[in-house]
Amino acid sequence: MKIGIVCYPTFGGSGVVATELGKALAKAGHKIHFITYQQPPRLDFFNENVFYHEVNIPTYPLFQFPPYETALASAMVNVVQYEKLDLLHVHYAIPHASAAYMAKMILRAQGRHVPFVTTLHGTDITLVGKDASYEPVVTFSINESDGVTAVSEHLRQETLDQFAIRRDIEVIPNFIDLDRFKRQKKDHFKMAICPNGEKLIVHTSNFRRVKRIDDVVQIFNKINKQIPSKLLLSGDGPERARIEKLCRDMGIYGDVRFLGKLDAVEEVLSVADLFLMPSENESFGLAALEALACEVPLITSNAGGLPELNVQGVTGFLSNVGDVDDMVKNALYILNDDNLPTFKHNALERAKEFEISRVLPLYEAYYEKVVRESQVLA
Repeated sequence: MKIGIVCYPTFGGSGVVATELGKALAKAGHKIHFITYQQPPRLDFFNENVFYHEVNIPTYPLFQFPPYETALASAMVNVVQYEKLDLLHVHYAIPHASAAYMAKMILRAQGRHVPFVTTLHGTDITLVGKDASYEPVVTFSINESDGVTAVSEHLRQETLDQFAIRRDIEVIPNFIDLDRFKRQKKDHFKMAICPNGEKLIVHTSNFRRVKRIDDVVQIFNKINKQIPSKLLLSGDGPERARIEKLCRDMGIYGDVRFLGKLDAVEEVLSVADLFLMPSENESFGLAALEALACEVPLITSNAGGLPELNVQGVTGFLSNVGDVDDMVKNALYILNDDNLPTFKHNALERAKEFEISRVLPLYEAYYEKVVRESQVLA
């Protein structure tokens, strides 16, 4: 099958999932055409079935804001025409689904019918999509999609609750490549960070308020008072400067390292003992799944789709949003040397349930269903 994939070429969850999915599809023999405004960070071309098409965004003095949606729709039309695509798969509703609908209508006027699938990832529904400026377009685009998937049951239900959706939404969870995300022997790295055998705690995010990084710092501070520990913060975003100041004010800056954006986050996870994700909301929690794959147990909130991933008392613990004391108590239990090996083992076993070889067939079957049904309706 020839498939066009549209996503944000960023380190964020939707861009990562879209890129890894495309690479896996290409490895399985499908022709995959990425259509974005720049090359996604995790995209490589070591497969003859992977192609990249850059969206050209014209700038004119008349335009205060470049018309990306129009440029994207035009790019999709061109790629479909010249590469003879069977399907478009757009990740993140805004503005990809509406642009796909525009492209679909242009192609239909030319006598060509190409269906499109929209995958909902989270903030396109839970935050941006509910804004009155976007809601009518988001609702229309979802309803007009030939297929819609969500990365968790929670996100599916929230979409149905918040929008006037009159179509089915298929839940296909996020996935992990266990050939990449696995425990690696990085003793030298661990020794450099924890020279005295301290426990290593990790948090990865885009440093937005919804991630509650204040709680991460508070949790670490209380753990560190009872167990010598170090904290690695991977990622970057609007909250970073404030969090750095918070660490200095609390007197723990010397035990905290800010790593910025990492391509190889698995190398950091490989030496971690515990992963913190106290988010206010997570549609799935891809970073937490990456931690599990590297045998790192979890301390998370019970928000959003996290209960669908983190198994209470098995792979880690879930607490109410903002309940720092409960998270500290659970973290200390996991970090106990008698308990930690069991939690590490359970983490990997849970990650195996989301291995890409299990999830890829779900997407392939869904694509075939959408194409088949669209041919009947065409």
